[in-house]
Amino acid sequence: MRTKLPNILVVDDSQAILIVMKAIFNELEMPEVITCLSAVTALEKVKPDINFYDAIFTDLNMPEMDGMELIRNLGEMGYCGAIVIISEMDPKIISLAADLAKQHNVHLVGNLTKPVQLNQVNMLLTKIAQLNSHTLVKERPITKAKLISALKNNEITPYYQPKININNNQIQSVEVLARIVSNKNERVILPSRFISLAEQCDLINDITFTLFEKACSDLKQLKEQLGESLKLSFNMSPCQLNDLNCPNKLLQLLQKHGVLPSDVVVEITEQHALASYTQLETLNRLRIFGFGISLDDFGTGFTNINQLKQLPFTEVKIDRSFISHIETDKFSQVVVSSLINMTNQEQLQLVAEGVERPEELAYLKHYQTDLTIQGFLFSCPKAKAEFISWAQHWIKTATKTNNN
Repeated sequence: MRTKLPNILVVDDSQAILIVMKAIFNELEMPEVITCLSAVTALEKVKPDINFYDAIFTDLNMPEMDGMELIRNLGEMGYCGAIVIISEMDPKIISLAADLAKQHNVHLVGNLTKPVQLNQVNMLLTKIAQLNSHTLVKERPITKAKLISALKNNEITPYYQPKININNNQIQSVEVLARIVSNKNERVILPSRFISLAEQCDLINDITFTLFEKACSDLKQLKEQLGESLKLSFNMSPCQLNDLNCPNKLLQLLQKHGVLPSDVVVEITEQHALASYTQLETLNRLRIFGFGISLDDFGTGFTNINQLKQLPFTEVKIDRSFISHIETDKFSQVVVSSLINMTNQEQLQLVAEGVERPEELAYLKHYQTDLTIQGFLFSCPKAKAEFISWAQHWIKTATKTNNN
């Protein structure tokens, strides 16, 4: 396990604000934060290594170059880290700023109101850790040889995590997540240690099709326990959409196990933009064949509201960084409210992932909408037998709660 402190840049034309920010970061045991008094100077600091800084905190109203102009320039330069605005913003400004940031291909994750408070900064650091590709704690990936061995020895194993209707507590669908489970000692290897490697080594289809095969084989038993309307959700990388034959391959696997495309939701991560006509054609053909299509991790990539309306998605999943501490995070509240309004208008299913605290659940319930929730507050991903045992207990409890 390797621990890494994030590299932070703070931009504000007020020396007093910079002193306060330095003091807060020092209190949070991050003394090496870099500060500068202008956006022009900030860009000069960023240029030598565009992604050296994991997060940039910036004021909006500054002379010579304002914060929105800085954000646009960072997008043009290809900055991949997180951006936080240090400014009081009304909801309309937040909503527009978040959408503009996506159009500039940058990640706006929140705003700090003045006077800046330590707990605000600490909460945003948690979001940045969840969002950034440079996470604070990173496990070393396994070797290519070990990944090939896992595939060869049939060690790719589906784990299941429920998506639950917030209104009636029913399990609507189950996300299928990849694990490597050793045949020798049953040691479990998490996907963070092998999915990126699989993409780099062109082995991601082998993992995906193995999961499809095993989970589709499990679906009959899962439906017997959880209900006939249950759906399975599978993750796919946008790079897999470059294969125009992908929908046909998936159909063949489903037909082998008597599973309908309408029983399956394909989750496409938003971290990489859907760019090519080939990817869009594959996406459209999946939908034509009857698969559900979910945009996963919304908020971590560059799909804006207008694109969501144009592409054939049936579901949108809000990234966990916008659910974490939503009860006190006004930025996340505005982003989620905007998504709820849009998905209601477009008749898309909305899923909040990463629900881990009762306070987050309570806040989400106040929207009084048909929201689906997923997270460790209910269940971590589990192997089939353990998941079915959990689900049986959950259904009994939910039935009693709904009847009272």
